[in-house]
Amino acid sequence: MIQFPEFERSPIDIHSHFNHGVPGEYGTVEYLNTSQCQIPFLLAENKRFGIKEIAFSSYSAVLCSDYICEENQYLNDLVHNTEGIYQWAVLHPEQPKTFEQVDAMLGDKKVLGIKIHPYFHKYKMVERADRIFSFANERDAVVMMHPAATECMMEFADKYPRMKLIIAHLAGETEIKAIKYAKHQNIYADTSGSLSALNNVIEYACEQIGSEKILFGTDTYSLTFQYSRVALAKISHAEKENIFYKNAIKLFPWAFEK
Repeated sequence: MIQFPEFERSPIDIHSHFNHGVPGEYGTVEYLNTSQCQIPFLLAENKRFGIKEIAFSSYSAVLCSDYICEENQYLNDLVHNTEGIYQWAVLHPEQPKTFEQVDAMLGDKKVLGIKIHPYFHKYKMVERADRIFSFANERDAVVMMHPAATECMMEFADKYPRMKLIIAHLAGETEIKAIKYAKHQNIYADTSGSLSALNNVIEYACEQIGSEKILFGTDTYSLTFQYSRVALAKISHAEKENIFYKNAIKLFPWAFEK
C-alpha cells in the first residue's frame, strides 16, 4: 500500500485562485462557480492536507482585464483579515493604474510579488517584457508568469538580474532550458496545472535543474492531484521538501517562516 511521506513543515501552495461571484470569472462553467471555488472551502481542503499557507490571485483579475484593480484591492483587504493566505498582485502592462497599485502593494509582508497573464490579458509577452521586468527589477520583485514566449525568457532574465521569474505550469524541455541556462539563475517553475501529470516531468526536471528551482502550486482547485503528484514522485525526500516549502521560504523570506 502506498503511504504519503511525512514532512517537518506544512507545504506552501504558491499558486492558487479563487472565485467570489463577480464579473470576469468562469460564468459559463458550472463547476467553477460553486462554493468549492471560494476561499472558505479552499482553506478547509488545504487543511485536510496539512497546508496552512496559500498564495492567491482572483480568477476575475487574471481572466478579464476589466477588473484588475478592484480585484487586487479586494484580495489585499482579504489577506490582512485571513490567516494563512497571501497575495499575488496582478499587473497589466497596458494599464498604468495597475503599476501604481502594484508598486504600493510590493513590500507588504502578505504580498509575494507580481502576477502577469499575457494569454488572458491578450498581449504579446515579448513586446511587453521590458516594461514589466524593468519595473520588477527596480523593486527586486518576484514575477509569476503564465507561460508565454518561454524560449525568450532567459534573455530577459539575464537582462534584469534583480528580478526573479516563476514560469508557472512546469511542462517540459523549453521551460527547463530557460531555467537551466539563465545566467543569474533567477528563473523558477511551479508544479501547478495539468501538465505536471505528464509522465516523469517532475522527476526529469529535478535531474536537469535541481529541485531547488521548483515550487509547489495547485492552480485550478486541483489540490488532491497536485499534492499527490509531488508527494509520491520518484524523487528523494529532500527534493520533495524543497518543492513543498524550502524553496518558497528562501524566495519569500519576508512572508514564510522556517
